[in-house]
Amino acid sequence: MEAVRIRTDQAEAGMTVASDIFSSNNQLIITKGTILDDKIITRLRFYSIYGLLIYRGNLEPVKEESYIEMLRSTKEFKKFNRTYVDSVNNVENSFSSVLKGDSDININEMLTETDKILKESRNGSHLLEMLHGIRNYDDLTYVHSLNVSLICNIFAGWLKLSKEDTQVLTLAGLLHDIGKMLIPKDIMQKEGKLTEEEFRIVKTHAIKGYQALKDQPVDIRVKYAALMHHERCDGSGYPNGFVGEQIDDFAKIVAIADVYDAMTSNRLYRDAICPFDVVENFERDGFLKYDPGYLMTFMERIVQSYIHNRVRLNDGREGEVVMINKLALSKPVVRIGSEFIDLSRELKLMIAEII
Repeated sequence: MEAVRIRTDQAEAGMTVASDIFSSNNQLIITKGTILDDKIITRLRFYSIYGLLIYRGNLEPVKEESYIEMLRSTKEFKKFNRTYVDSVNNVENSFSSVLKGDSDININEMLTETDKILKESRNGSHLLEMLHGIRNYDDLTYVHSLNVSLICNIFAGWLKLSKEDTQVLTLAGLLHDIGKMLIPKDIMQKEGKLTEEEFRIVKTHAIKGYQALKDQPVDIRVKYAALMHHERCDGSGYPNGFVGEQIDDFAKIVAIADVYDAMTSNRLYRDAICPFDVVENFERDGFLKYDPGYLMTFMERIVQSYIHNRVRLNDGREGEVVMINKLALSKPVVRIGSEFIDLSRELKLMIAEII
């Protein structure tokens, strides 16, 4: 029987659920084949389930929407989005004030901006889901900085850091790219490929950021993150070509969050890259360039956050991520109808897009 995805606010008593429904914490909420009633629909809303698959049967035609479209239509997301936009504007103003020398960094004020957003989310997976919903923002330094800060906060939880260290890492993520605001805008906003000279100028943002922060009343690890977030463990990074233990631990963590957000966000010169492609890049090239312990933790937890998301394969078929392969994190098991496809065994298939 044909199944169609609908928004939760379109659900009506008598509809039959066409796929198991899980909460953001991977808890089974409703099983496939359940017939909806008012009590079950209320339960869906309680667990913030934005959409579900139901059997079409004799229903009137229903416009099928992607999961992201459903997410963006909810009151919860709209409230999150308003808070996010407000924080982006405040971060921009704070950066400008510090760089102009009008004021020192107010740590509590800056962390208040991330705290406002964190309070709009239930947990790390939910926050990542919300951030995925706003990926259509222009790639501006302060948007990227706020995203990296939030990802660092989630990362700190995965690493079980103390409250104090979590705050330091969150601030390090927020300020890691502050030096980019000292790079000419015509270079930072160029749509085409940078020349070698332009790229050399962009790379100076790490030193410029450190210089802007070195006399500020912040933890030294925040300053090191600005300086070293483009260093790589194999010595291939910049500005100093540091290797391994020469790189500060928080800078190593920020580097992973920085690359993940940059690759999964829209850029002037390309569209956002699918998170599973980013994980595949990490699997292929990352263990020499990034700290293996931090990278493995990040990859395992980031792919777990996409379980039960709808995806489109490169052959056009759509399905649901139902299981992660620990030995091939970028190649999960996808359910399409009653068929289970193990992408680690299908060399020609891959996830093209989260929908």
